[in-house]
Amino acid sequence: MADKKKVLKSTDDSNDIIGSKLSFEGREAYNLLRTNLMFCTKRNDRNARVIGITSSVHGEGKSLTIINLAYSIAESGRKVILVECDLRLPTLRKKLGIPKATGVSNFLAGVSSEKATLQKDVLIDGFDFLQAGDIPPNPSELLGSKQFATLIDNLAQAYDVVLIDLPPIGEVSDALVASRCSDGLVLVVRNNYTNASDLDYALRQCKLVGAKVIGFIYNDSESKLNKYKYGYGKKYKYGYADASRKRKS
Repeated sequence: MADKKKVLKSTDDSNDIIGSKLSFEGREAYNLLRTNLMFCTKRNDRNARVIGITSSVHGEGKSLTIINLAYSIAESGRKVILVECDLRLPTLRKKLGIPKATGVSNFLAGVSSEKATLQKDVLIDGFDFLQAGDIPPNPSELLGSKQFATLIDNLAQAYDVVLIDLPPIGEVSDALVASRCSDGLVLVVRNNYTNASDLDYALRQCKLVGAKVIGFIYNDSESKLNKYKYGYGKKYKYGYADASRKRKS
C-alpha cells in the first residue's frame, strides 16, 4: 500500500477538503465508494477500469469527489490516473495546486508539437493527473474524436483505474460524447441541491446515447457520528449552449 503522502498548496481559496485532510468518516466513505466501484466494474479487453464521473448540473461537488476518490484508490495500492476532461471550465488543477501546463486539449488538437504534460504522484504515490490544458473552441468534437479514444485506451493499458472528470450532463453534451470511451458513468448527486427533474433529464440523456450509469454518489450529507459535511458551494457557470437548458425550479 502506498504510504508516502505529498502536500501541495492549493491555489484555490475554497478551503477544499482533500486527501489526508479528510476526517475519519470522510475517508471511510471514500474507501467504501472505492470498494463498491471495484466490485461493480470489470476489466474487459483493457487492463484498467475506466470510469467517468459526472453530474446533472454544476455545483454538486463533482471535482472534490473525484479527487478524493482517486486519492483513496491510490492509497489502496492501485495505480490511478485522473484525466480532466471538463475542457470548458477546468478546476482540478487549481484544487490540486498544480501549475498550468499543456493537457488533454493540446494533445487532442495536435497543435504544433505540444503534448499533454503528465503530473506524476499527485498528493500520494500512484496518483497521476492529466490536466485539461488550454480551453478549446470545440470541446465536444475533441472528446468525440478517435484521438481521445486512443488516449483513453493507451492510459488503460498503463493504469489499474482511469477516472475521467466530465462536465455536467444537463449543461453541455461533452459527457455524453465522451461516455463511449468509459466502462460506465457515475453521477454525483448533492443533498438538498440536486433537482429531481435535472437528474431525470440527465438519466434520459444517458439512455438515449446508450451510456451505462453504474451508480450515484450521494454528496454533502451528514453522518450520524460527527455530522461530517463536505464544504462545497462555489458558484460558477458553464459556457456554450450546445446542450444547455433552463433549470426548472
